[in-house]
Amino acid sequence: GKTASPSGNSTPQKNTHNAPKIRRRNRLITSCLECRRRKLKCDKQHPCTNCMKFSRDCVFLAPAMDSAAQLRLAEIKEKMGSLEKTLEEDVVRRRSSTQNSNTGSGSGMTDVKEEDEDEQSGPEDERYLAPNPLTTADAWYAGDADNDLMDLGIAMGKMRITERIGGFVRPKLAEELDEAIQGVPKRPDRIHPVVPPQSYLRPGPDYVAPASSFFFAPEPKRSSIMEFLPSKNAADQLLQQYWACVHPIARVVHRPTFHSQYESFWNDIYSGNQPPASFQALTMAAMLSAVISLSEEAILADYGVAKAELIDSFRRGTEMALYQANFLRTTKLETLQAFVCYLIPQCRNEISRGHSALTATAIRLAECMGLHRDGSHYDLPAVELHVRRLVWHQLCFLDIRTCEASGPRPSIRKEDFDTKFPLHMNDSDLDSVVPATEDKATWTEMTIPLIRMECNEMHRLIWIERFRLDRKKTVGSGITSLLAKVQDFRAYMEKKYIPMFNRTVPLHNYAFQVLQILTLRMHIMVLFRYISSPKGRMPERLRQIILSSGTQFTEHAITIETSPFLRPWAWYGGALQQYHTAMLLLSELYASPVRPMEARVWKCLDYVFDLPPEWDYAEKSRYLLTELRDRTQVYRALRKLKAPTSME
Repeated sequence: GKTASPSGNSTPQKNTHNAPKIRRRNRLITSCLECRRRKLKCDKQHPCTNCMKFSRDCVFLAPAMDSAAQLRLAEIKEKMGSLEKTLEEDVVRRRSSTQNSNTGSGSGMTDVKEEDEDEQSGPEDERYLAPNPLTTADAWYAGDADNDLMDLGIAMGKMRITERIGGFVRPKLAEELDEAIQGVPKRPDRIHPVVPPQSYLRPGPDYVAPASSFFFAPEPKRSSIMEFLPSKNAADQLLQQYWACVHPIARVVHRPTFHSQYESFWNDIYSGNQPPASFQALTMAAMLSAVISLSEEAILADYGVAKAELIDSFRRGTEMALYQANFLRTTKLETLQAFVCYLIPQCRNEISRGHSALTATAIRLAECMGLHRDGSHYDLPAVELHVRRLVWHQLCFLDIRTCEASGPRPSIRKEDFDTKFPLHMNDSDLDSVVPATEDKATWTEMTIPLIRMECNEMHRLIWIERFRLDRKKTVGSGITSLLAKVQDFRAYMEKKYIPMFNRTVPLHNYAFQVLQILTLRMHIMVLFRYISSPKGRMPERLRQIILSSGTQFTEHAITIETSPFLRPWAWYGGALQQYHTAMLLLSELYASPVRPMEARVWKCLDYVFDLPPEWDYAEKSRYLLTELRDRTQVYRALRKLKAPTSME
């Protein structure tokens, strides 16, 4: 029979006297005790491979027991089964009571309760994972550190790493590398040259630094744009470069609107009038981006000067124009466009705290101008609505990118804005008498920017979830849930965008590479802190995800850099990734005797670190680990980074 509860729900009435006994299966135990305790797959050798590898005592249970022992074991299992059943019924009863008492009170309690239950679920082999205790979200530096030292970290081949990797500080990275070196054999017949610190501490060719005088010095106020503006023909040529190599992948302007303003700009110049300061800044920023996207050889051939010299001239011109446009207290969208356009080409591979501070300033200005609220709330014209969305989501990307380099957490939180993505359409669709209001299902000029914007919001979710996982007692179910979200997102993105691509078209091919890079790196963002879990070895299936995604990720990045097909947009590769995954692949390559992807991984590592092809794998490993350790020690000593006492 059933009895009605006070809330109207029906619950079964249990007959405790007639309930059958709970019997548990007497399963034959064949794994050793250490493998059972650590949730590892035992090969049942005497001793087993796992115990031999980690120098543990390998103990097996006796294969047989006498009848009294078997009876006692059966009684214990029956009691365990009864206790488990009672616990399950108690959980169901308490859950039902909580739901009845909170009916109509909102979803807050449900969210908390589901999170608590989730801690106890998930695959068994993930229950004991924990983040690497040698990573921390925050950094502390001694007050007498070398303040003149660039905070760009060390260069190693095409990779540059700071004290932060993936947004987390690794103050003991040199010690970690030193530990890894112990397992790699040394070749006494090979002596590698000593590399001077100046060569790997100085900025690389991609580094563009904002001037400290940008904010405070009065000098730009006395300048005129004519000191920095090239001739009309040269400016037109640079803008063509901007439309071809910058605008398709990192846009902040509506092209038809910019064209009409650009003609008025030159008319004002020729007539002796001063063009609007906001558009002066936007024009100079667009030309700065174009110069940065050009190769050294092209600039030398067309302009007869070194690339660094030309970049410096346009950077100072842009800063002067922004200063005159009063960018720190502006309410003009055009001035903010110029500021963001100025930051985009600078925040790529090498990012200093100066870039991070300027990005935070731009975000605050945008919020003061209301860009974190969607323009549809204010019935704005289609073009202005589109541009506001472009600018805001470019700032969302810059927020994540600068956090990865200088930390500690993103400034923009999902719950703090409701600005929608721009519509998936061409610029011309917004210029018609009746502007389009629906996304197109085919390739448009917004396809690549939207891929980046959607992936960036997923990266933001992973950032938040990683810190939430750190607060949980067990992380296994959280990792499983987060990886499931990543897989669902990847499937959604591939289903949505890949049918739009014609891979024989260079820009479409570039879009495919970008989609793969930005989605594959999500696996690495989730798992990289658990690869050295202090509580147990990462399950092999998760390790294979790291190796597979990391290898494919690096291969796609190399394709963008090396394919002549994609050369026009290779300049922006540092904004998508910085080859940190190569170090992860190197460390994992020798963490297991099973290396199914060894040849592919080393092909990637050879490219990233410019390794001699005649060296064998062991020699390459030792060289890379040793150089990374030594360079990290030098950088840490100069920066005077302090590790928490818990890491000692």
